[in-house]
This record gives sequence, C-alpha cells and structure tokens, in this order.
Amino acid sequence: MKQPAVRKRLGNITQNLESIWQRIERAAAISGRDAKDITLVAVSKNRSIEEIRKATEAGQMVFGENRAQEFREKVEVLEAGLEWHFIGHLQRNKVNMVVGKADLIHSVDSRRLVESIASRAQELGIIQPILLQVNVSSEASKFGMAEEETSAILEYALVKPAVKVRGLMTIAPLVEAEHARDCFRRLRELRDSLGRDYPPQDLEVLSMGMTQDFEVALEEGANMVRIGTAIFAT
Repeated sequence: MKQPAVRKRLGNITQNLESIWQRIERAAAISGRDAKDITLVAVSKNRSIEEIRKATEAGQMVFGENRAQEFREKVEVLEAGLEWHFIGHLQRNKVNMVVGKADLIHSVDSRRLVESIASRAQELGIIQPILLQVNVSSEASKFGMAEEETSAILEYALVKPAVKVRGLMTIAPLVEAEHARDCFRRLRELRDSLGRDYPPQDLEVLSMGMTQDFEVALEEGANMVRIGTAIFAT
C-alpha cells in the first residue's frame, strides 16, 4: 500500500497539469496565440517511473531529462508513444546515450558538439533534431553559446545532413520572472534577426521558460516551455 504522502503527490500531478495549462492559455493569449501552439515539456529528472506514468494518464506525453544516464534508463523502461527531450548539458562523451533516443536535444552549445551529434547520427542512419542553446544573459555559470556566435554555429549545423536545427533555447537567470523578460525578448529578437538570413523552419522553436518564469517567456514568444517543479511538486 502506498504511503499517504506518495498518494497525495501522485494525485496532485493531474491537478497541477490542469492548473499549468490554464496559465499557459492566459499567457499565450497575451501574445495573441492559442495554447494548442505551445509544447509543454514536463521535466522529469529525479522523478519516479510511477510519477511519469501518472502524468501520462493526465495527458502529458512530452518529457525532458537533464542527465544522460537517467535519460537512457527511463527511455528504455517506459512504454513507447512518449516524446523524449534531452534538456541538460550534453557532454560529448555522452552523445551516444542520447542521439537516436531523443526526439529533440535542446542544449547544443558548440560547433564541436554539433560535430559529435552529427557523427553519431550518421552512424545510426538518422537525422537528429536539435536546438541551439544561447546564453543571452552572459552568465558565466550557464552553458550556451554567446549571441554573436550563434549565426556561425547555425550555419555550420545547417550543412550537416544528419542533424536538423529546429530553433533556439535559453535559460534565464534565477531572478523574479519579470526581470527575466529581457532575456526572453533578446532570444526572440535574435531568432527574428537570424530569420532574415536562414529558413524560418530552422528557427521555428523558441524553448524558454521554466516553473518560475514560463508565463513571461510565453508573453515574449516562447512556444516550448520546460516545467518540472510545478507539475511534480507535492
């Protein structure tokens, strides 16, 4: 028999997802969009298989993992039909654990990582979708390429037939949501600027916004948000 705290946590997942989608609808409407155009990535790191399955029962089918080993284990255990994103920093020596298993890798932040992913994807005979992670806040503690590097790395990735660039990703500073707005606006403006020189289908995704700031990110143009605590918290 499950302990009361476990039953409560599992029961809250459905309610939490309902609340988050209501908030997504309101925030998307502010920027003139429909919630159906937003992808919610449920960040399931350190969460049990049981918790993930409870989320799927509530209709959540897209999950994101931060660590390569945990990512691989969960993908192998959980049933087919789920969409898996790798959203954490990806070391080049862990590429084989992720490429071919991830529906989307969010955290591609260097030319060398593009090369490693492309090489592994070519070995597998697949095309690996990726996002380019940009450190628009210029924080030394965060991964991601500098804004001024993005165009060159994008151009490099676009000529690799075994990868498919789908857009950009960023992580805002851990500050009040409203103070993160400039970070999100800058990523959108960077995407719009790049879109004058590169095909729009290569820049369709803006992955930005987490539990503490996703509504502001949506107001600034995000169409993919990564939320963990607000879904799985007790």
